[in-house]
Amino acid sequence: MPLVDSFGRTIDYLRLSVTDRCNFRCVYCMPEEGSPVSPKASILTYEELTRLATIAVSLGMTKLRLTGGEPLVRKDIERLVKAIGGIPGVRDLSLTTNGYLLDRYAEEFKRGGLSRVNISLDTLKPERFTRIARRGDLEGVWKGIEASLSAGLTPLKLNCVVMRGYNEDEIADFARLTLDTPLHIRFIELMPINWSSGDDSGVGMADFFALSAMPGYLQNEKIAVYARADKNLTQVLKERSNEGQGMLDSAQMRRAFVPASEMRLRIEEELGELTPADLQTNGPASAFRLTRPDGLPAPGTVGFISQITKDVCRNCNRLRLTSDGQLRPCLMADGEADLRTPLRSGASDEEIAEIFRSVVVHKPFEHRLEDGIAPTGRNMSQLGG
Repeated sequence: MPLVDSFGRTIDYLRLSVTDRCNFRCVYCMPEEGSPVSPKASILTYEELTRLATIAVSLGMTKLRLTGGEPLVRKDIERLVKAIGGIPGVRDLSLTTNGYLLDRYAEEFKRGGLSRVNISLDTLKPERFTRIARRGDLEGVWKGIEASLSAGLTPLKLNCVVMRGYNEDEIADFARLTLDTPLHIRFIELMPINWSSGDDSGVGMADFFALSAMPGYLQNEKIAVYARADKNLTQVLKERSNEGQGMLDSAQMRRAFVPASEMRLRIEEELGELTPADLQTNGPASAFRLTRPDGLPAPGTVGFISQITKDVCRNCNRLRLTSDGQLRPCLMADGEADLRTPLRSGASDEEIAEIFRSVVVHKPFEHRLEDGIAPTGRNMSQLGG
């Protein structure tokens, strides 16, 4: 019997974080020195992850995704892919990665049952890559992209977090990739994970939501939600950036925020109209397609994940399992249920399944970011977002 929450949504998608460690230090995700990580003894073993995945599939969760941190930094990750890929009933097994180590795994992942990958990439410029990711290099990620396409890990999605003062001038360049390649670009609004920390802007989350919806915002007008709004936003961001020390704080993230409506406007002004497109396993993104100069539809698509300006919660079909065994019903809320303890205390599959059912019953209808309520207990690398 499928899992259905109290709002009638069928919950058929489980994201399994395999580690909270990462080989990058992206400015919106993690301090340069890294974040606190769980003791190795707290991290679920591959056998434990496979057992939980098997229970989830028996409950109708046939769409599974492996995440991190960065999943490829965990030793013998191909062994886990093969184990979960071999579970009867898995309809779609995917993986989210920064792509830097992917070229060495792509073929084996495909043989092990992985269907496709999402690769995080926030810039097409080598020098900017160093500024944003602070580890690795663009060439290494492109090797992972090419290896994935060659192995048939498709549809291949590139996830780009758009930030004013960092990469908003590359939006059209990313979209242009879809004209000649079967890449599916997903532009993501900067999400307020831990925006409540380091708040020196003098304005609350609710005020940010109200002001960011003003028409003038699309024209990059100076709005009072930004500290020192008398100055150009990009200049302020550069002046106040602490990217060499830690991750961006709440005020910096608000200044860097770019709404999806502005992203779309930039693409259409340079590349023409975006028309609706269907894509299997589309997820929370609204997908569109450009038309090539020869009149043919582009082989790739452009999508927008507008978690902030266009709440997509009403269609949410997922749960998240953290690498230390906590089951979360919502990315943007702090509630979670402990699976590790019963798992290691001899609980039966049915007893663990009952915890899944309980979490689904308590899944909220939507986030409450507009009310100033945001997750603070874990950052993105710890959530497996």
